[in-house]
Amino acid sequence: MERLLTESDLIALIESDTWMMTILRCVEQLQLPDCWVCAGFIRSKVWDHLHEYKDRTPLGDIDVIYFDKQCISEQLEKQYEQRLLQSLPKEPWSVKNQARMHVINDSEPYQSAVDGIAHFPELPTAIGVRLTQGALEIVAPYGTHQLLSGIVAPTPYFDENTHLHDIYQKRIHNKQWQKVWPKLAFVSSI
Repeated sequence: MERLLTESDLIALIESDTWMMTILRCVEQLQLPDCWVCAGFIRSKVWDHLHEYKDRTPLGDIDVIYFDKQCISEQLEKQYEQRLLQSLPKEPWSVKNQARMHVINDSEPYQSAVDGIAHFPELPTAIGVRLTQGALEIVAPYGTHQLLSGIVAPTPYFDENTHLHDIYQKRIHNKQWQKVWPKLAFVSSI
């Protein structure tokens, strides 16, 4: 197994996965503003690689996020999901406009999709990837070290707020990631 040390290693890992590249091409066709495929889509791939799994761990959903202040309709998000389902009907699509997610997450308005990613609960989940004209781009507001090292810790946003830190702890307990990926290291605070 090749070790993942850099963002370039991560890009190479994604590029070598035909399924992931098909997903990214499909999302790129939507041409949504500030659009990323994020969270478990990348995290699970890396953790599977770290555990030398040959088969992909199934995803509960494929998180597609974008940022559009002009139209924050949840119905529009569902329409985008339907378009993705028309292209790849067996995939568990989830499309969310980060311009409205601050209301659901009870926080200050996000300034971009990347700002939304920065408000995700765990460091290895706070990552996005997109395909633009054949080139992969990674965004990781807190870097990729924890993800590539198999370390699970709260993002600063969840670490600094007692109520959110409790949500982080409950998520870790409920997700039971350690049963799927036993080599992970869990940290309660950064």
